[in-house]
Amino acid sequence: MAANQECSGNLKRQLEKLFDASLRSTVPDKPRVKPVVTTSPLDRSGDYQCNNAMGLWSMIKGKDSQFNGPPAVGEALLNNLPTSEMVDSISCSVTGPGFVNVVLSTKWMAKSIANMLIDGIDTWAPAPPVKRALVDFSSPNIAKEMHINCHRCTLARMLEFSKVEVLRRNHVGDWGTQFGMLIEYLFEKFPDTDSVTETAIGDLQSFYKESKKKFDDDPDFKEKAQKAVVRLQGGDPIYRKAWAKICEISRTEFSKVYQRLQVELEEKGESFYNPYIANVIGELDSKGLTEESEGARVIFLQGFKIPLIVVKSDGGFNYASTDLTALWYRLNEEKAEWIIYVTDSSQKQHFDMFFKAARNAGWLPDSDNTHPRVDHVDFGLVVNGEDRKRFRTRASDVVRLVDLLDEAKTRSKTALIERGKDKEWTPEELDQTAEAVGYGAVKYADLKSNRTTGYTFDFDAMLSDKGNTAVYLLYAHARICSIIRKSGKDIDELKKTVELVLDHPEERALGLHLLRFAETVEEACTTLFPNVLCLYLYSLSERFTSFYSIHQVIGSPEEASRLLLCEATAIVMRKCFPPSWNHPCLQDLIRHCNILMT
Repeated sequence: MAANQECSGNLKRQLEKLFDASLRSTVPDKPRVKPVVTTSPLDRSGDYQCNNAMGLWSMIKGKDSQFNGPPAVGEALLNNLPTSEMVDSISCSVTGPGFVNVVLSTKWMAKSIANMLIDGIDTWAPAPPVKRALVDFSSPNIAKEMHINCHRCTLARMLEFSKVEVLRRNHVGDWGTQFGMLIEYLFEKFPDTDSVTETAIGDLQSFYKESKKKFDDDPDFKEKAQKAVVRLQGGDPIYRKAWAKICEISRTEFSKVYQRLQVELEEKGESFYNPYIANVIGELDSKGLTEESEGARVIFLQGFKIPLIVVKSDGGFNYASTDLTALWYRLNEEKAEWIIYVTDSSQKQHFDMFFKAARNAGWLPDSDNTHPRVDHVDFGLVVNGEDRKRFRTRASDVVRLVDLLDEAKTRSKTALIERGKDKEWTPEELDQTAEAVGYGAVKYADLKSNRTTGYTFDFDAMLSDKGNTAVYLLYAHARICSIIRKSGKDIDELKKTVELVLDHPEERALGLHLLRFAETVEEACTTLFPNVLCLYLYSLSERFTSFYSIHQVIGSPEEASRLLLCEATAIVMRKCFPPSWNHPCLQDLIRHCNILMT
């Protein structure tokens, strides 16, 4: 039997195809058995492992089977494996209770990497089960400063590695109940709202706090603020104009932060969906999902003690009505097949409830494994190192994201000056490099943590050049670029004329890890855990270090092949890097100045 195997893409998926054919030959009366292929544990003699034997034996035991136990089933699976240039069949084996240890052909591995160098890293991109996904992230509130959690939301980037169209939506909080108190406070301080400017209002965060205090302390003001929300949502032109002024000032500040982070989002905030809410609520009414409770329209959901309020008792709309409408719009107008919401874990119940309401309405399937699909990507707290409490300033205020970025840049710049880089570079080069390294360190420290457990915010750890940090990874990449540069060889020419080989164990280990890039990206996209990709990137740099510490590159008989292996490693690393690390200025400095090597 022969199977046509391509030299690119997800290795697990390719092996699953081979074992699917083997399973159909081994147990033809069990057509629905799915192949179970995993990477091999370090103490097993193989690159991958098929673990179907024990499960199959439990299914066929005592049924006039030709097999006498799991090991025999494993042997049959190996013997029925289709011939493929991908697999070194002579080196494959069966151990223990039928584990099929698969050894990849070293020649095929080298060929796969060489093909990637010619055809591009995008040939390794996994193909997800959808064509269009929508990611709802960042979503800061108007009139509030962006804080560390807004930064965390902007990091849902895994899908960009795959062959899927990603709609990036910034669901800003521009239509909430806070606008009633903000508008009324604006009217009090500035009766002539036409003359209000950003300078006149001053610090918008302070303006918000002042209005919130008056809202909490003054019952008459609170009543006016609540009525203002209804007037705003009802389209009152005076209130709409004041609202637009506040939003304009906030958006200006948000834009500055996004530019610094090199994040591009399309804003469709809460207000965008206001014209659609009435019809969506009407559809829910017509399906018998809503009922009146204490003057409000609510949806009672099985499994929840409280109802989902979709219209408040004063006739105003809330988060649930807006979020349900946004979901309806994204499914019906934007044709999204997978919608991902990135927020902190405190909002988990809200998402569970409105997802349940959407399923009851027939907008979503009952199964989470079919499409259209929704996911809430929740993340834990960022905490202080001293007391492990929520990361705040000494005054118990939420830490502003701009302050974190400024501090990271300042510390990075200080470290570069201590290394004498201010004597070698222009002020502009020093500033741009400090910014890219500092911002990258903050981003990577967040990405490498398990998003559900949170992490301790520690500048010293983030900017360390040891361990799994941004600086260490930039160092590893700088070293690879330095090797290639010092060789004086034309890499593009080597790609066309030189055969890449993986003759030594360290070369093969590095090559195998490179080839596992596609399956790692797929895992990160499927689970929506970016730390999976970060661990891969750190392991890749470690494997390169192991290879380079033992094997000479420049001047060795294998120089040309090893330069190609260096280039492949650098390409995969850059594909994993955040955008700021691929800033032209920083990459140029890394290649030509080796900023982190001295």
